[in-house]
Amino acid sequence: MFLLSVPLAPGGARAQVSPGPLAGAHQKLDGSLQCFKCHRAGSTMRERCLACHTEIAWLAERGRGLHAREAKGECAPCHPDHAGRDFAMIQWSEGAPEKFDHRRAGYALEGKHAALACRACHRPAFQVSAAAKLARRSDRARSWLGLEAACTSCHRDVHRGSLGADCLKCHDLRAWKPAPGFDHAKTSYPLTGRHTDLPCAKCHLAPQLQLAHDAQGRPVALYKPLPHAECSACHRDPHAKRLGPACARCHVVEDWKRLNVKTFDHDRTRYPLRGAHVPVPCEKCHDPVRAWGKKPRFDACAACHKDVHGGTATLAGKPADCAACHNVAAYRPSTYTVERHQTSSYPLAGKHRDVACAKCHPKKPPGVESAGLGSAGVPLRPLHDRCAACHADVHGTAFAKRADRGACETCHAVAGWAPSRVDVAAHRAYRFALDGAHGAAPCFACHTELKPGAPAKRPLDFAVRDQRCVDCHENPHGAQFAPRRDGGACEACHDVTVFAPAARFNHARDAGFKLEGTHARVACAKCHAKRKDTDGKVRTIWRPVPGKCESCHDKNPGPLGAFPPDASDRASLLAAHSTP
Repeated sequence: MFLLSVPLAPGGARAQVSPGPLAGAHQKLDGSLQCFKCHRAGSTMRERCLACHTEIAWLAERGRGLHAREAKGECAPCHPDHAGRDFAMIQWSEGAPEKFDHRRAGYALEGKHAALACRACHRPAFQVSAAAKLARRSDRARSWLGLEAACTSCHRDVHRGSLGADCLKCHDLRAWKPAPGFDHAKTSYPLTGRHTDLPCAKCHLAPQLQLAHDAQGRPVALYKPLPHAECSACHRDPHAKRLGPACARCHVVEDWKRLNVKTFDHDRTRYPLRGAHVPVPCEKCHDPVRAWGKKPRFDACAACHKDVHGGTATLAGKPADCAACHNVAAYRPSTYTVERHQTSSYPLAGKHRDVACAKCHPKKPPGVESAGLGSAGVPLRPLHDRCAACHADVHGTAFAKRADRGACETCHAVAGWAPSRVDVAAHRAYRFALDGAHGAAPCFACHTELKPGAPAKRPLDFAVRDQRCVDCHENPHGAQFAPRRDGGACEACHDVTVFAPAARFNHARDAGFKLEGTHARVACAKCHAKRKDTDGKVRTIWRPVPGKCESCHDKNPGPLGAFPPDASDRASLLAAHSTP
């Protein structure tokens, strides 16, 4: 090839002969008058090429693509022109596009991309970068430029931008699924428990999300934002909103049927737990196998608790629920009060009001058939027709022959066992009426078993076998009156009003010496002195007393004066002394 240069007149244009026809891509520039469109003084050919191929300049300025990485010099060594219409402007050093080492362009073909045909990616539909818009090529199907490295420049973003533009944060080039880079634990909702085994579509294609659909009518999965603050966002509320939306207060993700006992609030149910129910394990009331089926009844205690009284607990003749006498704080003590007892067939009065329940309603009392009392073994309706049904009769059979058969209430009251209601007037019904001074005597004076300090357990038969004075009182006279026909009975001289003076004794009638005259005024002790009796005790000697004057009187005048003191007394004395 020869280049012929022809000099022109000074100041005129210069012309040159073209070294050959241009390649087909530049054929519009062919001709000697078109040379200066590419060949211009004051600029290099690279500058002129990039001035026309602005897409290459755009890539080079941004360091992108093969031209930015390898083609930093003149363009002609790789893209020679003037070689004819059929000359290929692009020379593949590997021999063919399919053999091109894509790493040279700054984007290595890996995974699924490695097996793709070049034009599967390099096609007009994917030429979305600014470089493609700058290109002057009319046939975009033959261009290798205009692609972007972002996945969404070629692939549809199924997440619709909700997860960002960097697909490789979750996916790799080997396959779209699974997403090896995705870690649900780093999201705002880490998957735990049963959620870890769920297919993604269970949550992200759930019907309740009201998803959008693509052009083919397929639902588009929603990944973000996906409501997850409450379980009810995905799960049907079997409680019909009665317990609120916060399912996690009661349930755990490991198993829906396993409750979170630390945070479960039974107060939100129709049966808040109180008292002794609080520490009860759930399975005591709820079937651990079918716990989420029919809920247990709670309208009556008997729905859960066995009737420990065997049906004997009644009020007004009708079976009573446990709550009538007990509460959830504790089974004992009973809440059945004294006031409520007043409406029963045996109202509590007096001391009975203070008696502990178990005193009258003991557990499994001896002698009581407990077969029908239930497991509690407590008689709720003990016999109460007589005191002896509960109280031991401390009198034994002492009063069994009375008309009332020894009924306690004849002598005692419920206000207190002692003192007895037997007073002086009531004692008249017994064999010994309390007359005179006897009415002031304390009971234990006769009934020694009542003496203070007596043993607690002793018979109280109150039997007084003998009722003579000497049975209770000491005889101050000794045997002085034993020879009398009445054996010296006290009542012959004394009455029950007072021992002294002897109200029934008549000296003129009952003694052998009548008191007449001056003798009637003489003190008893003047004639009846004290001396030791035959038993050695000092006693007043009432008999025998000598009746002769000299036994008491001195012949000489004594302290009583002359004997006889006067004539008036003489007659009375003589009469007295003449008595046999």
